[in-house]
Amino acid sequence: MPASPSAPEDFADLIAANQTFSESFALSGFDGIAHAGVAIVTCMDSRIDPLGMLGLVPGDAKIFRNPGGRVTAAALEALVLGVHLLKVERILVVPHTRCAMGSASEDELRAKVGASAGQDASWQGFHVVHDQIDALRQDVAAVRTHPLIGERAKVGGFVYDVDTGLLQQHF
Repeated sequence: MPASPSAPEDFADLIAANQTFSESFALSGFDGIAHAGVAIVTCMDSRIDPLGMLGLVPGDAKIFRNPGGRVTAAALEALVLGVHLLKVERILVVPHTRCAMGSASEDELRAKVGASAGQDASWQGFHVVHDQIDALRQDVAAVRTHPLIGERAKVGGFVYDVDTGLLQQHF
């Protein structure tokens, strides 16, 4: 079933908010470099404020978000670009507590999505996390051993607690 086209009213509240945002927009002409030298790989979870949790502001860091905060091929691509072109010197890999990607099996997520979609979702991958700390260890190792990153950046693995706002470093 093809997606239905969106109508202007579908996004009217967001466009109005953007208009207000633009009235005090202060990043015009910004160079796009990570001014604090930081890149963050974290989850797409809306409870996470990647800049705020580190005391950073827009322009300080490069942020890559995906379900589970995993270091995927796309995340590695972003990190390589950050290190070589955008002055990234420190990389934080930050999954979080109570993550949905660790609360269900791949089959359970496929079943839930399939039920919601009203069609088979058995072909869709979701890259669930069976052991968050082991996955974090593997992700940090993938960044540290990447031939285009390696010693060019410090890499740390942290877990963000969505109930306290605190980070705990593991690697």
